[in-house]
Amino acid sequence: MKILLVRVSSLGDVLHNMPIVDDLRRQFPQARIDWVVEEAYVQLVRLNPGVDQVFPFALRRWRKSLGQATTRQEIRHFFLQLRQENYDLILDTQGLLKTGIIMGLAKTVKDGKKVGLANGTEGSGYEGISRIFHDISIPVDKRTHAVLRGRLVAAAAGGYTVNTPASFGLQAPDLPADQRAWLPATPYAVFFHGTAGAAKKWPRENWQVIASTLQEYDLPILLPWGSPAEKAEAEAMAAIMPNATVLPALSMQAATLLAQKARLAIGVDTGLTHIAAAYETPTIEIYCASPRWKTEGNWSDRIINLGDNGEPATVEEVREAIGVLLGSMDKQ
Repeated sequence: MKILLVRVSSLGDVLHNMPIVDDLRRQFPQARIDWVVEEAYVQLVRLNPGVDQVFPFALRRWRKSLGQATTRQEIRHFFLQLRQENYDLILDTQGLLKTGIIMGLAKTVKDGKKVGLANGTEGSGYEGISRIFHDISIPVDKRTHAVLRGRLVAAAAGGYTVNTPASFGLQAPDLPADQRAWLPATPYAVFFHGTAGAAKKWPRENWQVIASTLQEYDLPILLPWGSPAEKAEAEAMAAIMPNATVLPALSMQAATLLAQKARLAIGVDTGLTHIAAAYETPTIEIYCASPRWKTEGNWSDRIINLGDNGEPATVEEVREAIGVLLGSMDKQ
């Protein structure tokens, strides 16, 4: 059996698609499972040993140079490579025009099925035109969790029921020593403080209080960043946190290792926080300006979700969660 997953972006969405692979592997152990994903997230998908082949999709880059012959050649090569296989199932769990086009151009066997979403969830970027590429469209409740939504589409297509907690199946990144020199040899906490939306941020003074709390556990704090503005914020935080260190620029693989190895991850609603939760690293997810029901880590008791849209988590709630996840035995 050959199955193709189409979920191209963004970081959090690609991550939340991972449990589909584990579901399919349990139902169809011998299946070939391929995945189309934006080139920026190829290495993340390759951390899942259940995926056989990854097709890099580079629309974000191609858009900038569509007039160039080399770009058009690269696009043709992508579709030619994709169409070399005939799939039994093609699943579009994103529901956009671009993912529908990919599904439409991919090939199925004679009785193969192309299956996607019949509707979007509340606040999603779903595009109804994507349904024209489906053989079957699966309806979901308007408030279906981001992980469950894709699992339900795959289950309907594969004829099975979703009845287990989500399992992401991610291996730890294998980085050479020179690319992990920043990684401490002793336990650490990480603050995933950066996010593209200013409203999703948690106040700097709150982070400062939590840094003081972590001194009781003798846990140094690492501060990653992904843009000049986030770097400046990390430096301002480190200036008032004696136990915090600003990290150098990290690759996607290195940032994933950072999340996976942490003794404790605390972060706002952003991709790296969700990566920590996917690895079941002890994680505190802080929601400030996004609905918690959409992405909260609900598959492990090592994840605590706090706050909600318009109701940010309080410092005391986070302090209490630290105590629960680290436990009094960890105190020095």
